Amino acid sequence: MKQYNHNFGWRGCVVAIGVGVAAWMPAAQAQPDWPTKPVRLVVGGPAGGTADALARLLAEGLHKTWGKPVIVENKAGAAGALAIGDLQSTGKDGHTLLLIQGGVVSEAPLANKVQYKPFSDLKPLAQVSRTGLVLVANKDAPFADLKQLVAYGKSQKDGLVFASYAPGLKGHTSGMLFGQLAQVPMRHVGYKGSPPALNDLMGGHVPLMFDGVTTSLPLIRAGKIKAIAVAYPSRISGLEAVPTFKELGYPQLSQAGWFAVWSRPDVAPEIQQKVREATLAYFRQPAVQKRIKEMGMEQGDAATSDEMMADLRQAYQQQAALLKSINYQPE
Repeated sequence: MKQYNHNFGWRGCVVAIGVGVAAWMPAAQAQPDWPTKPVRLVVGGPAGGTADALARLLAEGLHKTWGKPVIVENKAGAAGALAIGDLQSTGKDGHTLLLIQGGVVSEAPLANKVQYKPFSDLKPLAQVSRTGLVLVANKDAPFADLKQLVAYGKSQKDGLVFASYAPGLKGHTSGMLFGQLAQVPMRHVGYKGSPPALNDLMGGHVPLMFDGVTTSLPLIRAGKIKAIAVAYPSRISGLEAVPTFKELGYPQLSQAGWFAVWSRPDVAPEIQQKVREATLAYFRQPAVQKRIKEMGMEQGDAATSDEMMADLRQAYQQQAALLKSINYQPE
């Protein structure tokens, strides 16, 4: 008589169910922990610049958290487009991330013809810092504050000349908006980056410039240029004695800019969350916050990806309206 193993049925059933559950589980849970190899942190700026300094700070923190190398790679040029292209081509698995300012979404596509879709090809995961612009002047300029500057500008037949680090970006439109609000004609001179513009400012070739705080701050501290007002919601670390435009009656010039770590939108959500949590935790540390303030920036906030994108959409609309008001054509 044939004997049956009565235990086989339920054991085989358990094995079958286990296999079925394993097959049903999301692929991300079945994969090894991410990151599984060194992470590339692509920077949309040159070595030694603000984005580069932030990226190296972030890389230090992520390496400590994950125990994997985080390699900073500079892809300067084309207003961030080269760095974004790198992210698009290599970033699907999350092992390539991007550190760049939000202006690549809200400003650059309006100023230049770009190949990427700003609101669908990129996703901000976590802010690392917030900053603003500062109106700086040649140290020998015949005005010491904004009120004197406006009076001087109105006394000049052709108004005032000012420089910015790039045509069509915030440094350009902030000067034009200020002119509209103060009723002072403003004539713009665009440069390729802050360093050449600041050199001409110090040399007296241009009297004014709207610049990022981080690049102007060392020259302000050294007395080589003077700060007139800050375009930011509040006074900025390192420039506590410099009033904001909002304090001086120009609340329209108070929008904050921010740097963030970004990924492709199709990176697995759990990887996006891992990057976000590690970034925010590291940048909350007092020693890291101190380094951020020393650079002339403020701590980034904990805005979600959706909140950051909503902020960028609003900034995009405002920038588009300003560019239209001065008949700017993308290059």
